[in-house]
Amino acid sequence: MKSRETLIRLKRFQLDEKRKRVSQIEGMIAEFARMAGDLEREVAAEEHRAGISDLAHFAYPTYAKAARTRRENLIRSADELKTQLEDAQAELGEAFEALKKVEILENRERGAERVAESAREQAVMNDLGLARAMRA
Repeated sequence: MKSRETLIRLKRFQLDEKRKRVSQIEGMIAEFARMAGDLEREVAAEEHRAGISDLAHFAYPTYAKAARTRRENLIRSADELKTQLEDAQAELGEAFEALKKVEILENRERGAERVAESAREQAVMNDLGLARAMRA
């Protein structure tokens, strides 16, 4: 019984860790998207100030080029994180299923113990009733 309770605690801990991992990755993706949006606005503002939006133009603002490159890197990193997120979500699902299996086994075992205890109590009551009937 104790080992099953320990196993359940372990599975819950593992599930919590997987949830945290998924949450962290989601947060990072959101942060990268926010940063990419900020950079996109900065690029647009810089192009507007310079009056040049053609990347091939010789006078295209250096800051705008650098910001575009950073934005593209952030988008690429976010895409890579989305792949990691899918993997982490799959692991989370597996951890949840593993916990449920152990919990179902625990509930079945407890149910079987309750049935056995009820049968023992009923046998005791039957014996008491039989003893009374024999005395009467």
